[in-house]
Order: sequence, then C-alpha cells, then structure tokens
Amino acid sequence: MNTELSQRLAAVQAQIAAAAAAAGRSAADVQLIAVSKTHPPAVVAAAVAAGVTDLGENRVQEAHQKISALQTLRPRPRWHLIGHLQRNKAKLAVELFDLIHSVDSLRLAETLDRHARERDRRLPILLQINVSGEASKEGFWAPGGLKNSDAYSALLRDIEGILALPALEVRGLMTIAPIVAHPDEARPFFAALRELRDDLARRYPQATWRELSMGMSDDLAAAIAEGATMVRIGRAIFGERQAG
Repeated sequence: MNTELSQRLAAVQAQIAAAAAAAGRSAADVQLIAVSKTHPPAVVAAAVAAGVTDLGENRVQEAHQKISALQTLRPRPRWHLIGHLQRNKAKLAVELFDLIHSVDSLRLAETLDRHARERDRRLPILLQINVSGEASKEGFWAPGGLKNSDAYSALLRDIEGILALPALEVRGLMTIAPIVAHPDEARPFFAALRELRDDLARRYPQATWRELSMGMSDDLAAAIAEGATMVRIGRAIFGERQAG
C-alpha cells in the first residue's frame, strides 16, 4: 500500500509541477491538499510518511476521530476542512482545523468568530463562492462572478460583515467547479473566482486574499492555469473512496 500511495503522490506532484510550468508559475506556489475523507488513520499516516503535509476532510466528526487517532503523528500535518460546515459543529471545527475552506454565510462566520474568541484564537478561513449557479453547490451565491452585479452587491455586504469579525482571518476564496466533459470546460468558473478575488483584494486590502482553493483530481491543471494556490486531490492519491 505504501509503495502504491507514494507512486500516486509522486504522479500528482508531477502533474502540479507540469501545470504550473505551463502557466508560467512555480509549483511551490500551489499547495497540495490530500483529501483523506473516508480513508482510515493508517492510510493517512502512510500518506504523511510519503510526504503529504496538508490533509483535507469533509466531515467534522470523521475528522475528529482521525485527528485524535493521529495526534502523535510526526511531522504533524495541517488539517483543512473542505466540506460544508453546520453551525452546530463550528465549535469543534475551531478546535480541530488549521484552515476552514467552506465558510458560506455571514451567520456561520459569526458563529466561528465567537468560538474562536472563546479559545483566544485567530482562525484562518476561506470564503466558499458558488460561481456556477448550481443549486446542489454550497457557497455564497455569485453565479457568473463579477458579471452578476446584483449577486455581487449582496456578497460584498456579507464580506464586509465578515471582515469586521475580530477572530477571523480571511485568506481567500474557494469554489467547486461543475462536473464537465473536458477539464478545460471548468476554466471559466476558475477564472470567475480569480477575478472575484482580485477585485476583493482591491476593495479590502486589510485581508490578504492570497488563496484560491480550486481544482480536484480531474481538473487540477485547469485550476492551476487560472491561478489556484491550493488544489484538493483525493482519488488520484488515495484511490477510490472507501465505504462510509
């Protein structure tokens, strides 16, 4: 298992390097988030031993069990919450995760801020944006990105509220592109997120806005071409999801 995982990881790292080079970027500017959801602690430990530094989980409770089982793991990986977060799980999420990618409402941000202040912690977050307009996707509603002026005006009001929360550190944006027949068909959605990020950085320079979390196993090259700084890769590293 360890050899196969190491080979898969090396292949993904090579894909990232090739995509970055093709886009005139450095591979060092693209962080690989290995999505370990449904995979047991032993597999996660093997991934860390193979060189994975950042792990993505979708569910708070599953992550809690996994992080507890691996708390003595060295080097300690950074844990990312990439799935939808319910407000009743926000307290535990603040305790567990180094970065939350999926903040999708002002109310959730306010809840995270309260729990972060209770822990005397400044919590790094990304804002999840629905640029595709798919009803099945979570995120702040902004189909079409900057072209949708009404949706963008509403988004700006929420973002101003989030930026006023003292315990949250907004680092950028996240999106999930639609499933498409060819990876390049996802590029307009990634471009829309980048354009949003660039405009927000001009409007609100008090936040860093560096991160663009976008791209998965099938479309990572398209995401990197449009400026992704984090790609979330599960299947290409770990194989098919385990039941659960």
